Amino acid sequence: MLSPQDDLIGHQLSTTFDQVDNSDPAWMERLWYTGHPAPGGDAIFDIGLGYHPNRNVMDAFAGVAIAGRQWNFRVSRRLRPDPLATTVGPLSIQVIEGLKRHRLVLGENASGLRFELEFHATLNPHEEKAHLRRREGRITENMARAQQLGRYTGWLEYDGQRVTVDDWLGQRDHSWGVRAEMRTDETAPPLTFYPPFFYCWTTAQFKNRGLHIFFKERAPGDKIYLSGEEVFGLGSKVSGRNQLVDVQHEVRWHADPHGQSLAGATFQLRFANGSERSIEVRALPVKYFLKGGLYGGLDGWFHGDDKGKELFAAHESWDLLDPAVRKKVRTLADQVIEVRDGDEVGYGIIEYGVGKGYAKYPEVQEHPAI
Repeated sequence: MLSPQDDLIGHQLSTTFDQVDNSDPAWMERLWYTGHPAPGGDAIFDIGLGYHPNRNVMDAFAGVAIAGRQWNFRVSRRLRPDPLATTVGPLSIQVIEGLKRHRLVLGENASGLRFELEFHATLNPHEEKAHLRRREGRITENMARAQQLGRYTGWLEYDGQRVTVDDWLGQRDHSWGVRAEMRTDETAPPLTFYPPFFYCWTTAQFKNRGLHIFFKERAPGDKIYLSGEEVFGLGSKVSGRNQLVDVQHEVRWHADPHGQSLAGATFQLRFANGSERSIEVRALPVKYFLKGGLYGGLDGWFHGDDKGKELFAAHESWDLLDPAVRKKVRTLADQVIEVRDGDEVGYGIIEYGVGKGYAKYPEVQEHPAI
């Protein structure tokens, strides 16, 4: 169907903008943002929006976490007849200037969460290497993704208080294509099977540069995916010599009885220009558990599900000191980190997980990784 975007240049198919090049229900496009104060790192927000053209759904989430508590808001709508408006109920995302400035708004709703935020890019974006996976001949993932580091302005309300976020650090992510299935909600089988793995995604911002690190291993040193880059000021010249070509890791873990909890890590990085150096990561106390945004599914609701209504919303707050809650939310989270790289200290986030059978870090494998 025609939409306002069809008046713009940029068509790549002989059809309207609301159609993609295949009918796979796993095809999706996602916008994602997170932000946190630095150096304190005592709070974090996560915001995301998913476009599912072959399922006729657009869904979105927003949440805030502080030490011991997390607030979540989720909302879903039927995609058509307004297929490309990045608004789901009270939550909207607007690209004011591509690769530079985005506006995020959550209006009145029953969760108590509200915000008016702007993301201002300060560094060049990182375009990840292609994500392509097959299983038994079938493409299970064929996706493009990019990230960008920057700062926020605006305000955020949660738990009855309004917080100014001017100069909070943050990162954003934009992905599109066939995305691998992720089902870890034990209330709604079947669950996704995961062979042994170690997964780690990290960003860090310093005064005039940033780091992106993403890798997956089946066994120590056996990488099935690696993408990363050192990035510099917005608009500066980009060089392939700053691409990451190898990462070695030593991770330290908290003795957490309820999940996998990284305490710190040493990453040995090697770049395409031949340089090598070690960085030190220290986990700060706050993380946002991504179950709140339906990653892996929650209470039978998965990304892209048609909830049977034109608009459907849910919300809750979690006591993260409750063992039953921690069991439910599992491991996958955006955790605020401090990163030391030579004489500089930066801040960012890290995601991680160790699958059963991976030949390193056995001390955390009793807990689910995702």
